[in-house]
This record gives sequence, C-alpha cells and structure tokens, in this order.
Amino acid sequence: MPIYEYECDKCGAQFEAMQAISAKPLKTCNGLGCDDKDNGKVRRLVSASGFILKGSGWYTSEYPSEARKKGWESESKQGKA
Repeated sequence: MPIYEYECDKCGAQFEAMQAISAKPLKTCNGLGCDDKDNGKVRRLVSASGFILKGSGWYTSEYPSEARKKGWESESKQGKA
C-alpha cells in the first residue's frame, strides 16, 4: 500500500497515512496541531517517489545516449586488443 502525505490548511501540520490506492483521500486533520473539537481540512501533497530501474528492457539501458555508445565501443575495442 502506498504512503500518502497530507497537510492541514488550518495548523500546517504534515503527516503520512498508509492507504490503499482505491481509498478516498482523508478530509480532516488527525489532530497533531488542531484542537480536538475543530480539526482543519487536509489536502494530499504530491511527493517525489524514488525507484531504480534494474535489469534490461528499460529505456535507459536499451536506448543509450551517443556518448555512452561511444564509451561502450571504445571499451570493447580495448578489450579485443
């Protein structure tokens, strides 16, 4: 399940919530900085995700730049000499 980040419009508190992709976004602050009686509205933040493409079949490994191709060609020529 993904972890979503939220920010309260009233108190400015930021917090994370683990939710299913199909779950509806949270609507009110979880009480970190708001009064228990009057929680503020929250909005879901857009955050960067980090992942690494490993193995073959990805754009970066299948379609290298010209500089990278030249580096590979020179390495293969040096290995054959």
